[in-house]
Amino acid sequence: MTEALVAGLLAGYGIAMPVGAVATYLVALSARTTPRTGAAAALGVAAADGLYALLAVLGGGTLTELLRPIAQPLRWASVAVLVLLALRTAWTAVRRYRAGLAPASGDSPPSPARAFLLLLGITVLNPTTVVYFSALVLGRTQTNTTAWAAAVFVLAAFLASASWQLVLATGGSLLGRVLTGPRGRLATALASAALITALATGLAVS
Repeated sequence: MTEALVAGLLAGYGIAMPVGAVATYLVALSARTTPRTGAAAALGVAAADGLYALLAVLGGGTLTELLRPIAQPLRWASVAVLVLLALRTAWTAVRRYRAGLAPASGDSPPSPARAFLLLLGITVLNPTTVVYFSALVLGRTQTNTTAWAAAVFVLAAFLASASWQLVLATGGSLLGRVLTGPRGRLATALASAALITALATGLAVS
C-alpha cells in the first residue's frame, strides 16, 4: 500500500509540475478572477489527471492503443482551444485597458463551476497525460497490484496534482493582487497570451 501511495504521488507531481500551456492559463485565470474560481480551475486540471490515472489503471496498454488513432486530432484540438484562449485573453485585456475599465468591470469572470469544466476539458484533450500514466502502470504490472493498491495510486496521483495546481492558482491570485494597476494587468495578460500561443505552437510542431 505504501508503495502504491508513493508511486501515485510521484506520478501526480511528475505530470503536474512541468510548466505548459495549461499551467500558464491557470495562473493567468487566477490572476484576473477570484481565489475561489482559481481553486476550482486548479481542481479541474487535477480531476483530469486523476481520471486519466484511473483509466490507465483500468485499461493499461489497451487504452493507449485505442487512443493512438485519435492522438493527432486530440493534439490539434488542444492547440486550437489554447490559441483561442490566448486570443481572447489578449483581446479582453486590450479592450479593458483602452476603455479604462476597472478590473471588476467588463466581462463577468467565469463562475467556479465553469472554470472547473473549462480546465478539465483542456487537460482531457492532452493525450500525453494518458500515455504517461499508462506507461507508469504498465511498468508496475510485474507486481501483484490489488484493487486497494490501484485505488491508492489513483487517489495519490489526484491529490499530488491538486496540491501543485492549487499552488499555481494561489500564485496567480497573489500576482493579480500585486498588479492592480491597468498597465500591470495588461502586461500580465499579454505576456500570458504570448506564452500560451508559443507553447501551443510547440505542441503543434512536436
